[in-house]
Amino acid sequence: MSTLDAIDRQLINHLHGGFPLSSRPYAEVGGQLGLSEQDVIARLDRMLHDGWLTRFGPLFQIEAAGGQFVLAAMEVPEERFEAVTQQVNAQAEVAHNYRREHVLNMWFVVGAESPEQVQAVCARIEALTGLTVWAFPKEREFFVELRLLA
Repeated sequence: MSTLDAIDRQLINHLHGGFPLSSRPYAEVGGQLGLSEQDVIARLDRMLHDGWLTRFGPLFQIEAAGGQFVLAAMEVPEERFEAVTQQVNAQAEVAHNYRREHVLNMWFVVGAESPEQVQAVCARIEALTGLTVWAFPKEREFFVELRLLA
């Protein structure tokens, strides 16, 4: 696994909260940071591959397109936690997954093209794990811009 260098950190901080909408956005970002287009792409690929970044892409209001995001939780026995984590994370519709100090100790986000697909994903996870998935659909939208420096 690689380490993050100062340029990686600068790239992450620069891209957090904004990405150019142009025909060659990686070249534009590279030009702003003194990097080549290929270097920007290679650095992002490496950071994704090595796990420094878990995803790189836009955030949008999926409900406006008919889809749905749901916060879901499970009560996972400690001795099965790692195995269940792998089963949950193997689902393409699962955006991220967190361990919590609570009876419901696994929390994750499911995103799909329709509410019916979200229900199907939750049912699939229940069938795979034998555990109940508690789904909490979004009731209100809040905008909280959290920026953490790399």
